[in-house]
Amino acid sequence: MNNKTKSKLEVSLIYLFIGFMFIIIAYPLLWTIGLSLNPGTSLYSASMIPENWSLVHYKWLFTSPQSDYLLWYKNSVMVAVANSFFSVVVTSFVAYAFSRYRFRGRTYGLYAFLLLQMFPALMAMVAIYILLNMIGLDDSLIGLTLVYIGGQIPFNAWLVKGYFDTIPKELDEAARMDGAGHFGVFFRIMLPLAKPILAVVALFNFMAPFTDFLLPRIILRSPEKFTLALGLFNFISDQFANNFTRFAAGSILIAIPIALMFLFLQRYLIAGLTAGGTKG
Repeated sequence: MNNKTKSKLEVSLIYLFIGFMFIIIAYPLLWTIGLSLNPGTSLYSASMIPENWSLVHYKWLFTSPQSDYLLWYKNSVMVAVANSFFSVVVTSFVAYAFSRYRFRGRTYGLYAFLLLQMFPALMAMVAIYILLNMIGLDDSLIGLTLVYIGGQIPFNAWLVKGYFDTIPKELDEAARMDGAGHFGVFFRIMLPLAKPILAVVALFNFMAPFTDFLLPRIILRSPEKFTLALGLFNFISDQFANNFTRFAAGSILIAIPIALMFLFLQRYLIAGLTAGGTKG
């Protein structure tokens, strides 16, 4: 087999693999979109391409007095924005300290961050609930936000610390020679150069409250405090066992704020990828 034939075969296999993965990803999405456009409420009578499609389920989510969808949407957006912002702030300070300073316990702290990432969050659910109950933050969006922020510190700090390590320390020294202090170096040198990785942290932490079900299920009990994932679960629980089409409509709309956040941070994400590809 000559090199030209081998190259064509490799390219064909790559395209076949991409096409296979596209089908796996697109098929459930197309079914969800089609399900949301079916006028009925049953899962079994719905089709992926409805003959008489309708937006009645989207209208019901926003206009029906029986629907709390807008309230759940507001709760999710509030938790997502707070989680994204404070995660970036806390992670930046923690990662900067571990990257630029040498102090007692630094190595063991990094090992602890690495070790904490090996255990699933499910192991800490009981302890988290007891702790929130002790401080009066159970069944609270504030308590849920604090758990999100604290739970992501090990992974986010390890990620951002690795990026901070790639920034030359000579820039810090030059800034200090010009009279900058610790906060001056942090805010004027480190943060502007670390925008790509901070954009990644902001995006991931913004997405978490929209897609997570287990943690809100344990912490939140009042329907008016539900997030979208928890609230939509009611549409397919025992009480609303036939509202799969409304569940699909509500699920599709979850992608809107995530897509807007991605478009807002896209230039920073692309800058991070290109910077990593040309560094050498």
